[in-house]
Amino acid sequence: MYDFYLHNKQLFDQLDTFIDSLENKDSSLIQVLHHAQGIFGYLPKEVQLYISKRLNIASAKVYSIVNFYSYFTTEPKGKYKISVCLGAVCFAKGADKILYEFEKQLGIKAGQTSKDLLFSLDGLRCVGACGLAPVVVVNSKVYGQFKPEQVSDVLDYYKSLENTTI
Repeated sequence: MYDFYLHNKQLFDQLDTFIDSLENKDSSLIQVLHHAQGIFGYLPKEVQLYISKRLNIASAKVYSIVNFYSYFTTEPKGKYKISVCLGAVCFAKGADKILYEFEKQLGIKAGQTSKDLLFSLDGLRCVGACGLAPVVVVNSKVYGQFKPEQVSDVLDYYKSLENTTI
């Protein structure tokens, strides 16, 4: 049987080090959750329960905080986070077609992550780069005046980064 804790012991050790460094653990739940998500990439129930025990807080409170704030996620995210701007200007210039093409090629819908955990796909309300519309952001790299025909090139580029050896 899969043991999440044993499989991720080093990550839990990092979380312990952070928690142990806090002066006031009683008011640090959100800070700990932010740090834990940075370590694990998301907040599965195992991490939430662990934090609950370490901070001596009811697991229901931890769960409610995680589900209240949109920053927190309980699902793993891909290494490459693809965001398609769906603001008015980008949408008017075809962002919906771009999003559809990403969905088609990745075999996922917006808000989902590919099975290989390489790509997460989301639509954003506005990136704030209307002069470059339509805009796609991969992690922090901005692609302006994006066209649906570029989707395969972008995906191939990021996939190729996984095949390079150092």
